[in-house]
Amino acid sequence: MSLTRQDVEKVALLARLKFDEAELEKITKHMVQIVQYVDKLSELNTEDVEPMAHALDIQNALAEDESRPSLSRNEVLKNAPKHDEEYFLVPAVLGE
Repeated sequence: MSLTRQDVEKVALLARLKFDEAELEKITKHMVQIVQYVDKLSELNTEDVEPMAHALDIQNALAEDESRPSLSRNEVLKNAPKHDEEYFLVPAVLGE
């Protein structure tokens, strides 16, 4: 597969990216190299390679949940600059 400058310009437009001439030249060269590398990988014989989801065959190392003592509500609220009886009071983020 060959990649042209017009292809890179189209991808940039779809991604809402704007490049000057120097950046566009540099990015086009890099993307051409990436596509060439992927094309080279496509030549590999993977017939006897079993499909896998991850490069390494490892499992999540999960620990059992355990209950531990924690601060009381009053102790936690003492550290808050603003609070009511039960909750932290913070400025509105999404509007009123």
